[in-house]
Amino acid sequence: MRHLMSPLDFSVEELDRLLDLANDIEKYPEKYAHACDGKKLATLFYEPSTRTRLSFEAAMMNLGGNIFGFSSAASSSAAKGESVSDTIRMVSCYADICAMRHPKEGAPMVASAVSSIPVINAGDGGHQHPTQTLTDLLTIRSLKGRLDHLVIGLCGDLKFGRTVHSLVRALARYEHVTFVFISPEELKVPEYIKEDVLDAENIPYKEVERIEDVMPELDILYMTRVQRERFFNEEDYIRLKDFYILNNKKMKLAKEDMIVMHPLPRVNEISVEVDKDPRAAYFRQVQYGVYVRMALILTLLEVNVC
Repeated sequence: MRHLMSPLDFSVEELDRLLDLANDIEKYPEKYAHACDGKKLATLFYEPSTRTRLSFEAAMMNLGGNIFGFSSAASSSAAKGESVSDTIRMVSCYADICAMRHPKEGAPMVASAVSSIPVINAGDGGHQHPTQTLTDLLTIRSLKGRLDHLVIGLCGDLKFGRTVHSLVRALARYEHVTFVFISPEELKVPEYIKEDVLDAENIPYKEVERIEDVMPELDILYMTRVQRERFFNEEDYIRLKDFYILNNKKMKLAKEDMIVMHPLPRVNEISVEVDKDPRAAYFRQVQYGVYVRMALILTLLEVNVC
């Protein structure tokens, strides 16, 4: 039995097979429509989520399975003081697989240590968001045709953005990938990411404050929102939340085949005028998230579809 706590839990070869499966699901959805008949997915979401929770539910329903769970800690026995370990032990009696989101880093790992069913980390605090990373990898490979030889700009909240941290770790394993970190001083990518991942593997990167200075060189621009829920000081959030806004004027500086990604939800960091640009890929990214979660569920449940 396997769990997914980090995108690094899969080797590059295993990731390629997972993405191949997701592409096959995209092409032949009817082939997988009953792959999980009789199987149950538990969605244990201790903090709010729209895309991730609904994407997991849509994925399991598309496979013919059933879903149940809760969408906030207040609507679970956590409000009564039940531990994560006890909750997953209980849920293991009901479900075949579980997706857990929790505001505390490491909570899904704690659950996986005592669970008798596969546990998927659906986001733990500011730490990891592996299924978003799988979504991002599938989006990039599907739209760019590769995961190597890319210049990737990551813009916005690079300090608290778990999607950014996970994506950097995952893409660092591919050849000739260069990172461009675009953020204000207060929201720079953490030192441990630079030291443990990039410097350790001699992966080129640079840090800038102005998005206009690097737009022409990017193959991918990955935008993120400034996350109010990660700030302790409301004044700091208000000061930084509008630091970057992508608009058509800035898009004119970019390559014709650059793609714009965003893990969503968007607040105002991407102007709605950009939505009409064919390079805007963030809503296609959402659809790819369903395919890759379908592939992940099949892989962890060891369901083979001929």
